[in-house]
Amino acid sequence: MGTRDAEPALILVAHGSRDPRSAANAAAVCALVAGQRPDVAVHLAFLDLNAPSVDQVIDTLATGGVGHAIVVPMLLGSAFHARVDLPGMLAAARQRHPFLRLEQADVLGADERLIAALCERVCAVVPVADSPVGVAVAAVGSRRRGANARTAEVADRLADRLGVTAEICFATSEPGVSIAVDRLRARGVDHIVVAPWFLAPGLLTDRLRTAAPDLVHAGTLGAHPLLADVVWDRYDATLSASMKWALSA
Repeated sequence: MGTRDAEPALILVAHGSRDPRSAANAAAVCALVAGQRPDVAVHLAFLDLNAPSVDQVIDTLATGGVGHAIVVPMLLGSAFHARVDLPGMLAAARQRHPFLRLEQADVLGADERLIAALCERVCAVVPVADSPVGVAVAAVGSRRRGANARTAEVADRLADRLGVTAEICFATSEPGVSIAVDRLRARGVDHIVVAPWFLAPGLLTDRLRTAAPDLVHAGTLGAHPLLADVVWDRYDATLSASMKWALSA
């Protein structure tokens, strides 16, 4: 792979939010990621609403003479931001800076390590031995049924790992948390935990708490070491593919 000082910079791209907790969490994740491999330059950027923007970070790197950067979207799903918005930004940046090589890595996705981190968050608020336990896994939600169906697999995988009953619900689409709770109770569950499939607390997790104030709510994934591991995995996979392409060219 070559020496560490020859490796490309990592640009960690967060969604951005008006809620300051989101930006604070992104900064904590970035610090954790950078701490795992201090010989690689790690930079935080935001798609919207927070600074620095993706354009600002790229322009700064290009001005500083950086020749190669890998962009890792800190996103759980491959929706508009990952498929359209960010690629468009990078395409425009390549036009501005033809000598800066920019490559986009895959999103974090429903990686098994993130499922494990979610399980830890659930176990932190209720011992799974307190049976029967039900978990309402709550995600953002999408207009695309296929995307929601893929997200629903997170609940199934959590249920398999913990040996609990789980249902999926969404903060912005149906089924909502109340429907998931009703389904869990219909399955004979007495103790219900809401597990947010979110990177950080914010307006939508607050909405979930308002909708189910009597339930226990687990923490978001947050700055978990396993999340940092996934970021580096996406970086390394992109770098490896890039080197294979260069060798075959």
